[in-house]
Amino acid sequence: MKFPKFSATKSPVPVRRFAFGRDFVWGASTSAYQIEGATAQDGRGRSIWEDYFAKRPHLDNGEVACDHYNRMVEDVAMMKKMGLKAYRFSVSWPRVIPDGKGAVNQAGLDFYSRLVDELLANGIEPYLTLYHWDLPAAMEAIGGWQSREVAQHFADYARVVVDRLGDRVKKWCTFNELEVIVAGYIGDGLAPGLSDYKLRVKVGHNLLVAHGLALKALREWDSQHDAGLDLGIVLNLVPAEPATKSATTAARRHWQRFYSWYMDGLFKGRYPDVVLQEAAKTGVVITAEDMELINQPIDYLGVNWYLRQVVNRRGRVIRVPAAQETLMGWEMHAPALTRMLVMMQAEYGALGATSMPPIYITENGAALEDKVSPDGVHDVGRMTYTYDHISALEMAYLAGVDIRGYFAWSLMDNLEWSLGYTKTFGIVHVDRQTLERTVKDTGLWYAATIRKNVR
Repeated sequence: MKFPKFSATKSPVPVRRFAFGRDFVWGASTSAYQIEGATAQDGRGRSIWEDYFAKRPHLDNGEVACDHYNRMVEDVAMMKKMGLKAYRFSVSWPRVIPDGKGAVNQAGLDFYSRLVDELLANGIEPYLTLYHWDLPAAMEAIGGWQSREVAQHFADYARVVVDRLGDRVKKWCTFNELEVIVAGYIGDGLAPGLSDYKLRVKVGHNLLVAHGLALKALREWDSQHDAGLDLGIVLNLVPAEPATKSATTAARRHWQRFYSWYMDGLFKGRYPDVVLQEAAKTGVVITAEDMELINQPIDYLGVNWYLRQVVNRRGRVIRVPAAQETLMGWEMHAPALTRMLVMMQAEYGALGATSMPPIYITENGAALEDKVSPDGVHDVGRMTYTYDHISALEMAYLAGVDIRGYFAWSLMDNLEWSLGYTKTFGIVHVDRQTLERTVKDTGLWYAATIRKNVR
């Protein structure tokens, strides 16, 4: 691990105190398949990603990734040196239950137990996500997220994990980014790559049902053990802003159709009309019992935020002339984060028992250029991006949005799924030959910012 020198006074981006509350959480996020490697080690089962890459052998895969499975102690030591107060990670379902149901792989559970212990020993709070896209292949063989049976198996998996880790982990998340999981069924760029658009609402609805079933299982465990768990879900939200006044209705419809329908289900107990119409056309049955299950209260909402979309009056997403973009082609426009959070507070903040709960920004980051040199890894663009978005978050907080924490995406350069290792989001550089970790300028700036803000 390399931790280059950094001068806060000479930083091209300010290191300052932000106006968040005293208990504001400063952390970083990863996901199991993107960093762990060891895909055939210690009894781990096959996931849909092994099948996906087997059909596309020209692509990078997760066999090694960052080798976090074997370098976990070193990585936690690095987190401590950076001053992180929280670490958001995901558990690999096929590592814990290789076939998705049935026999539990104790070696897999042991790994996560050791990780949790290592984090706590170093003063870092674990934030656990049960599912970040790595479905066991055996579950896909019986229909994957098209199947209500898989939703029940997911709840059983949640029980296994909480029974082992619930005594030490207080922050639990069911799913990461429902809309992106759906993308693997309606497109080809993510596993399982089925390219069937008619599955959109069916899969999205089943995921919310699975969330409800898992939430119920976790609550039951918590009530038996009085552990005081905080339970939530993480959504990726991309605000749709109108290109002109005449596009306002089209932008609202786009937002409801692709993003806010998940929040409508969670907080209102009813999907917007545009989604109900699509459900009817594609034969998706949505019962009152389903919606009651989905509409259970949660303790926090995780928001992953990377970009906004601008929509014209025909409902098409358009490029903004002269806009700054990341290497993913995503527009960098931090003020839209403030506007989106304030809008969400207005819409979902006063609905009674299932109102929008406190928010954590559980992912935020950018694939931008890294300049690797003998004296460090320089990424002033990412540093500026991070500062701008934390500042935008501060503006939403000052406007009354209950924001509890920020997690940089990602802790380290990792496997960007089907895009391989060419797009780097990390605040820590990983040498692809040696796997040596070097904290980038952004990571050094973030560490200095944490020191400035932790009271």
